[in-house]
Amino acid sequence: MTSTIPSKISVALPTQLDLPYDDDSNMESQRHKVQMELLIDTLSLWLNQREDGYVGGNMFVYYSAEQLRNKDFKGPDFFAVLDVPKGERRSWVVWDEGKAPDIIIELLSESTANEDKNNKKLVYQNKMRVPEYFWYDPFNPNDCAGFSLQNKEYQPININTQGQFVSQTLNLALVRWQGIYKGVNATWLRWETLDGQLLLSSEEIGEQEKQRAEQEKQRAEQEKQRADNAELQLKQVAANLLQQGMNVQQVAGLTGLSELEINQLNN
Repeated sequence: MTSTIPSKISVALPTQLDLPYDDDSNMESQRHKVQMELLIDTLSLWLNQREDGYVGGNMFVYYSAEQLRNKDFKGPDFFAVLDVPKGERRSWVVWDEGKAPDIIIELLSESTANEDKNNKKLVYQNKMRVPEYFWYDPFNPNDCAGFSLQNKEYQPININTQGQFVSQTLNLALVRWQGIYKGVNATWLRWETLDGQLLLSSEEIGEQEKQRAEQEKQRAEQEKQRADNAELQLKQVAANLLQQGMNVQQVAGLTGLSELEINQLNN
């Protein structure tokens, strides 16, 4: 399902270069900020495998002249758009880009939950025609829901047997994952593939690479230790053979050591 451009726009509208892109507001909590970054970072890395697409969050999304008149510039916590050129944006301007976001996620808090579940949901459904909308409360993981636009109305997305909210738009899933991220042990909303593989953040990928490098270093050290021990044992055998009366050439033939190495055993 594709998003549509608002109709009946009869005047020239400003571009992202003309519109406000900063309202000096802060996120409600550290966990909200980290949760937003986790969703954006992991999906951005996934989008790197594609030649198109954009992911953003906590930035303005402009969709109509009416919105401009009302100065209703608040943007979603997370959104993603496929089939658009990659590149930096100051804000998302629907009439410039040719489409609204394909998926939006709002992170609930006590001060925003009512707005996110009602007014914003209606805006995303009726004005922006966003194909999929999800909300999640980082401090109350049970307050999590998803909706798919069907016949111009949002219908609930049910959790499947794997505990996934499947996004048909992205062909990915959202799951609630318990673990430590950036030092915080919590239940995080995360992206994963339909077969259950988490999309990792750049920090997690870096940690995995660090662990693999450390394991390779340990294996190399163990191999060197085994090789050193084997060489010591072979030289001990050679020394015993010399003591038993064999000459250097005979010992070299039996052990595979060079005559120089065997002669050094006598020094």
